[in-house]
Amino acid sequence: MEVVRCGWSEKDDLYRKYHDEEWGKPVYDDETIFEFLVLESFQAGLSWYTILKKRENFKESFDHFNYQIIAEYAEDKVEELMNNTGIIRNRLKILATINNAQKFQEVQKEFGTFSKYIWNFVGGKPIINHPKTLQDVPATTEISDALAKDLKKRGFKFLGSTVVYAHMQATGMVDDHVVDCHCSNL
Repeated sequence: MEVVRCGWSEKDDLYRKYHDEEWGKPVYDDETIFEFLVLESFQAGLSWYTILKKRENFKESFDHFNYQIIAEYAEDKVEELMNNTGIIRNRLKILATINNAQKFQEVQKEFGTFSKYIWNFVGGKPIINHPKTLQDVPATTEISDALAKDLKKRGFKFLGSTVVYAHMQATGMVDDHVVDCHCSNL
């Protein structure tokens, strides 16, 4: 019997594995949430597939997404990253990652965990949308608009509403699996 997935995930095994094992599954631990914030911010203007193919390189290059270490990166580390062909070499995005690691920790101090802060925007549980087709999946919502606005107010960078909505999908705050997908929560 053929497994039915969301159409975007059928590019190759890497995409299928990501779709089946991660996308839309709720994430509550700060470390993984931060990883996706980094990856999504680098994805801005590029395809998610490009980022997914480079994910392991990002992980190695950015100290396994340890936000405490990243928050302390100095210019020499920025230059090292700018010379790293295994990642997206964009100075503004690298600097934004360092900034966002610092802001991430500020939010943790205020709310106890970043997870508690971000999940408050959806009432602590996933929003399950049941789209019939990929065309029914929005690029942004009122919630992603509000979250992006709040993140910006807190000093985060490269996290506009479209990037934030993609993050919400990746971390299961929103479940946008199409109704006939085997991962759908119908």
